Amino acid sequence: MNFDGFSKRHREGLLSALSAGFFLVLIGMLFVIKPNLYNDTATFFNNFNLTSTVPHTQIKLPAPSSNSTVRDANLSVYSAVQQFSLAWGIFLIALLVLRFAFDSSWRRKAENISNIVFWFGLIYLVQTWLINPTNSNTYQAQTWFEFWSMIIVLLGISLIVRAVCLAAYRRE
Repeated sequence: MNFDGFSKRHREGLLSALSAGFFLVLIGMLFVIKPNLYNDTATFFNNFNLTSTVPHTQIKLPAPSSNSTVRDANLSVYSAVQQFSLAWGIFLIALLVLRFAFDSSWRRKAENISNIVFWFGLIYLVQTWLINPTNSNTYQAQTWFEFWSMIIVLLGISLIVRAVCLAAYRRE
């Protein structure tokens, strides 16, 4: 396809529409592939322990139950998040290739690269802090809070990656 006749703004609009469409298809496919996902998600949220204390503080925040009866539902939700992250990360790589082909701005490319880092990092975090402990019955509320702490770290890393990409572009 030749997109030379399209303005940059129009090409960015096409990429945005492609992203929104793929996002909706991906969510729909998750519910097709995992037919119990709706019930598992409801079980996951309905069994939050609202009296979990953040370690080393007196702060009480909600955390998923470590009850063995909801273990399978929790694992189903965690694996769905991980599968979504993998598919979305692969899509973002394809989108980055299109951004280079469409000569998108470096701001958009840097944003895309930092998003790739975030989503692939999330795959690792979900496996390490949610799936592995739940599978081995070592899950505790502390693990949930550690997971969210690592999400904050991952957000910082992805912002640093974006800044490095933009700085490298400015040097050229």
